[in-house]
Amino acid sequence: MSPARPATRGLKIDPVLISILLATTLAGVVSISAAAVFSFTLLSRVVERMVSLSVGIMLSTSLLHALPEAFESGADPRTLFGVLLAGLLAFFMLEKFAILRHSHHHEGDGHHHAHGHDKHEAGRAGWMILLGDGMHNFTDGILIAAAFLADPQLGIVTGVAIIAHEIPQEIGDFIVLLNAGFSRTRAYVYNLLCSLLAVAGGLLGYYTLDHASNLIPYVLVFASSGFIYIAVSDLMPQMQRRATLKETIPQIVLIALGVCIVLFLTGRH
Repeated sequence: MSPARPATRGLKIDPVLISILLATTLAGVVSISAAAVFSFTLLSRVVERMVSLSVGIMLSTSLLHALPEAFESGADPRTLFGVLLAGLLAFFMLEKFAILRHSHHHEGDGHHHAHGHDKHEAGRAGWMILLGDGMHNFTDGILIAAAFLADPQLGIVTGVAIIAHEIPQEIGDFIVLLNAGFSRTRAYVYNLLCSLLAVAGGLLGYYTLDHASNLIPYVLVFASSGFIYIAVSDLMPQMQRRATLKETIPQIVLIALGVCIVLFLTGRH
């Protein structure tokens, strides 16, 4: 990294900053738009079954990509496990407060809920997936900034690689949001807004790289805890309600497909 670079930093003139802003914006827009086209055109008719694909994508992204990257960073493993525990408990409390807030809808009634109640309750998973996705996008922004500051060509390659691994994850997010009752437009707009956190991460990485780079493993772990919690606590219980062999086999196949997609698109970087 050039020692003269900090002296030239400025919003108006530094081409590296402009490159970071363009890369983080394009990474979000391209990955979300591609995932939306795929989800809305090819998957919209089988959203409920695609929950299984989402589980495979989220668990493999967290357990096979983000968490290994965090633990290979050299950060203290005990601290990282502590962040993972804190993240799981934080998402548990977030869901618990949501349940308590809406408990008057089902408190001790012993009857079927009103039409739309299940969609309303499923919406909790939608909001949590947006929170976890925002954290992940923020980390991606920091990674893009770090790459551009090291070498502009490396920054471009990193941006392309992030788009590649974001597409399957965003497909999973769209599936969860549609399953939670979000309209297509609402799911797209909220995901697009979450993508702007990549720009914020890029700015933070550009101006405070030395400190921000040390936080990357912890942000990765916290974001992963959200995806793991959502998959295990919200989505897999939905799948367990379909207990016949005829329904279980497609679930297993789609989970495996989700894992394979992530392995294929993230195994090259």
